[in-house]
Amino acid sequence: MVGMYTNVTFRKHDVRYIAVNDKYDTIDPYSIENDFAGIRNWFNEFYARDTSRKIRSAFKAKGERGEPLGGVPPYGYRKNPDDSKSWIVDGEAAEVVKKIFNLCMEGKGPGQIAKQLTSEKIQTIAAHKITHGITTPHHSTPENHRWNSSAVISILERKEYTGCLVNFKTTNHSMWGKRTTMNEEKDTLVFPNHHEAIIENEIFEKVQELRRKRYRRAAYGRTSIFTGIMYCHDCGERMYYTSTKYFEKRQDHFSCGSARSYKRDCTTHYIRDVVLEKIVWEHIQKVVGLVSQYEDYFRSCMTDSLALQTKESIALLSKKMKKDEIRLEELNHFYIRLYEDNVTGKVSDEKFTMVANSYENEQRELRANIQALEEEILKAENKISDLERFIQRANKYINLKEINAYVVRELISAIYVEAPDRSSGHRVQRIHIKYDLVGYIPVDEMIAARRA
Repeated sequence: MVGMYTNVTFRKHDVRYIAVNDKYDTIDPYSIENDFAGIRNWFNEFYARDTSRKIRSAFKAKGERGEPLGGVPPYGYRKNPDDSKSWIVDGEAAEVVKKIFNLCMEGKGPGQIAKQLTSEKIQTIAAHKITHGITTPHHSTPENHRWNSSAVISILERKEYTGCLVNFKTTNHSMWGKRTTMNEEKDTLVFPNHHEAIIENEIFEKVQELRRKRYRRAAYGRTSIFTGIMYCHDCGERMYYTSTKYFEKRQDHFSCGSARSYKRDCTTHYIRDVVLEKIVWEHIQKVVGLVSQYEDYFRSCMTDSLALQTKESIALLSKKMKKDEIRLEELNHFYIRLYEDNVTGKVSDEKFTMVANSYENEQRELRANIQALEEEILKAENKISDLERFIQRANKYINLKEINAYVVRELISAIYVEAPDRSSGHRVQRIHIKYDLVGYIPVDEMIAARRA
């Protein structure tokens, strides 16, 4: 680039360039010093590249040792005065982080959360840093309380709040520019228990799941605490919350998505939100009451149930994985034979390339399937430990007075609604509540068996 400027651009615009230390002057293009300028420029660039390489290597070694690579800790933490490589919780900011995650668990989106934080006059991230003398590239004042959704999203997506250190989240592909790109999750390094957690890992994962199931609020701003977890029992499609300005609150309801869009042959059925709330609240009360009063009995019943489910699930998953592994081994043999036939001339290069690409694509899919099945088997094997975590959650709500969005999202993963049965002359409708970590809980049968 230096050569382009000195030999082309400067001359084109009649610019005289002088480098005193190098005795370089473009007024005399035929001087010996000018002849050596190109070689000198190459050495300078080589030195810059070598320096960049060494810095990257040192940076990589530091990150692999589990040391923070960023200069400033995330909002909610600050550097430990006694050890610059460790972080301590910033109490004031940490409370704001907890508030943001709680609001998300209650069903609020980033825009709504930002609006609430602004209305409550909570300092923005930049304003908080300036107030506490922390360097920030963003221009702000301590009186700035205007939050935006991007700031809320950045907090909701930071795994560091669970106590983990995440290194190598970004990459700079050139030493000439400052533009960075985000790495895939598999290219990052995560170090658990690096610092004190502000958010429980389970809550963090729940929030990520909720954000993947983003939904729009119903017309006129009304919404339900069950939005995002409602499904049709008959076709498996999501059920959508419906409300209009002509409805009273008791008329708001969930209806089957496939029936509304004519995607599948499913009956048009619905359930009113107030009815659903009453049924779910009663079911949660029974579950929490059973756990609190007869924890050992509940654990015993669910352990037997989960053990049976786990055994069946692992057997099915293992069978699928074995089938994929056999097919993968077959493809490896086919590929070797195809290569030998290509070498001996039995198969043309064009046909070899076509068939080889087909084999490679299938192998790639099989490896991905096998990895996914291994993860499913691991989850199934961890069901018993999941039961203990669920019991801890249920015990938190022994004195709960009313149902709310936070409780629903922490305890329940999905609700399935059957089509109504009118055979008796009355409208009877059943729902199936799938609890997080443990699945379906036959609480009525368990209570009846306990009494017997």
